[in-house]
Amino acid sequence: MNKRTLNKLTSLLLSLMLLTSILAMPVTAQTLVGVTAETAGTQEAAFRPLAKNNWDPHTRAALNRLMENYGSSSSGYNSQLKPYVVFDFDNTTSFFDVEEALLIYQLENLRFKIAPDKMYDVLTTEVPTTGFGKDYNNADGKTLNVEIVSRDCQAAWQWLCGSYAGLGYGGTMSLDAIRETPQYKDFTTKVRYLYDAIGDTFDAAVSYPWVTYLFTGMTSQEVRKLATESHDYWLAIDKWEKIKWESPSDYPSEAGVVSVSYKTSIAIPPESKDLYTKLMANGFDVYVCSASFIDVIEALAYNPKYGLNVPEGNVYAMMLKKDAQGRYINAYDYDNYFQTQGPGKRETIDKFILPKYNGKGPIMVAGDSQGDYNMITEYDDMKLGLIINRVRSDDFRIISKIAAEGNGRISDRYVMQGRDENKGVYIPTMESILLGSDRLQLVKEESLFSN
Repeated sequence: MNKRTLNKLTSLLLSLMLLTSILAMPVTAQTLVGVTAETAGTQEAAFRPLAKNNWDPHTRAALNRLMENYGSSSSGYNSQLKPYVVFDFDNTTSFFDVEEALLIYQLENLRFKIAPDKMYDVLTTEVPTTGFGKDYNNADGKTLNVEIVSRDCQAAWQWLCGSYAGLGYGGTMSLDAIRETPQYKDFTTKVRYLYDAIGDTFDAAVSYPWVTYLFTGMTSQEVRKLATESHDYWLAIDKWEKIKWESPSDYPSEAGVVSVSYKTSIAIPPESKDLYTKLMANGFDVYVCSASFIDVIEALAYNPKYGLNVPEGNVYAMMLKKDAQGRYINAYDYDNYFQTQGPGKRETIDKFILPKYNGKGPIMVAGDSQGDYNMITEYDDMKLGLIINRVRSDDFRIISKIAAEGNGRISDRYVMQGRDENKGVYIPTMESILLGSDRLQLVKEESLFSN
């Protein structure tokens, strides 16, 4: 046998040995080559149900039915035209309001970039000068308005800018020392008081953008960094209560003594994280439409460490105009965006999301209060509305009543999830326990099963 023939036989033998070894290998996704599209999609299309966690059983069952009937495991699923879901964020995705928590963080740490002489202008932006509701009279019973209170805030802010080293205007005092001063206490209390007084006296179209004006002078990156610091701070505090602030009585001011209370802590419940994850795993697109500021929500929604993993570009929220240097100014960007509250949420979805889906509305909407009512009631394409139960007295009581009467029937359009506000957790019922109470409540008593 010559050398050439030997080489051919050796090569043939090696090829046979290699083929034999391949045929003997276990068939796995990693070893398959040239697999068909149908075979490759089988594992990905397997239905993935929600974890039990603390879901109300009927609500969890309805969410699972939606994902199984319309998701990637269903026969009619079209990956080129996916079903999509729209979530509210504050008190729906999150526990309590992340923007309200950020306001407290800003105030406690004096994290503002508003010029020393511009605080009054920012605080009075687009706020009527009529008196606040009587619940916001000062300690002497005097009616106040935005101008009176903002003049006090301006005076205190100007002093703080000249005194606190952290604001960069030549001050030398530390933050700990500043926090002991009457100017700090008057400023922080009255700015937070304005948030509630404006919100409870005037329309949401006035109050919702107002709090965003406090980002005046910051870039988008600075707001997102600040928001991340605040989120991390509050997420680490497992203390669910109300704290009261009162302005100092021994400090001369035009508005006099006022007080205000706020809720502590925020959370992203494991149920929210799992629902976002399972919706996307089952082939749904997920969006957020929030009445909080855009950078505040993006900081939570996009960052993997918070467990929501919303795709970049899928958050719609309140938007401000910017100056030539890319810094926010105290003006809402009405040229390009709607306010993302009330009817503006529906308008935002119609403008920015519907065109991506050939005009089809969301298959599911999740919300908790009046600001979500339009988007959770006005889409014919919606198969399921998820209500996070806050025992509301606004229009949400109407659909909460529907959910309560339905008790999770397969045909029901609305389902409801309860929570315990004293612990920051969901509870496996439609009823909720409000902060400071130990009583389970389903809906406002006057609307329960009444015509």
